[in-house]
Amino acid sequence: MEKTLLSFGHGFSARGLTRLLLSRGWRVIGTTRSEDKANRLMAEGVEPRIWPGADMAPALDAATHVLVSAAPGPDGDPVLGALHDEIASRASQFEWVGYLSTTGVYGDHDGDWVDETTPLNPATARGQARVDAEAAWSAIPGLPLHIFRLAGIYGPGRGPFAKVREGTARRIIKPGQVFSRTHVDDIAQVLWASIERPNPGAVYNVCDDDPAPPEDVIEEAARLLGLPIPPAEDFETAEMSPMARSFYSESKKVRNDRIKLELGVVLRYPDYRAGLRALLDSEEHG
Repeated sequence: MEKTLLSFGHGFSARGLTRLLLSRGWRVIGTTRSEDKANRLMAEGVEPRIWPGADMAPALDAATHVLVSAAPGPDGDPVLGALHDEIASRASQFEWVGYLSTTGVYGDHDGDWVDETTPLNPATARGQARVDAEAAWSAIPGLPLHIFRLAGIYGPGRGPFAKVREGTARRIIKPGQVFSRTHVDDIAQVLWASIERPNPGAVYNVCDDDPAPPEDVIEEAARLLGLPIPPAEDFETAEMSPMARSFYSESKKVRNDRIKLELGVVLRYPDYRAGLRALLDSEEHG
């Protein structure tokens, strides 16, 4: 059977994996909600399906591997909400299923370390929705499920440089606040390593080695660009949207030992400094 990835909610992280798969002769089917995005996927070698809308039975029949990037909504996981029975009936057909979750499932730990065995205690509604989605996927009998808890994602087109150049970057200071992050290329290599070494039921944190305060990342971006470091703003008095402020409700450092020990991953970008330098180099050299 031809190796075929069916990717639900085919976005930034999934596109990184796609580049690895297509270079190895895989077929990739990806869902999107818009015609414009469908055309872009087609140009990248992906077979697009506009979904919800398209009949997904043929794609499910063809799939050897499934990746779920679609975020849960008010009614739960959208893929299971529409296709639970179709997926469950094919559980033994799939060689690997990956669910992209978030380190937000761990909640706030006052800057302390968490790993995959840490109890789930989300501090936000978004985090609780991910806990519920993980549980719903895990409840399907016989499904070769692998859960990937992603830290803050950055990569080409998704980094701090544009805001620093525009003068709109902000260094929000909340003492003790730390975040973990991950470069999209490292997400891709973790997913590929798992596909090559399936371990149904496994959970992996996907992040770099250097949790850091968010203001340090902005400062490094400004330094690399040779631009003034944006002034510091106190978190308590800074004007922020409720969504932006909610991200600061959690502070933790995330361990990534399992992706190294079980999957043999060597991070391309072990800290934000290496990742930002690479992003800037790719901008400058195309």
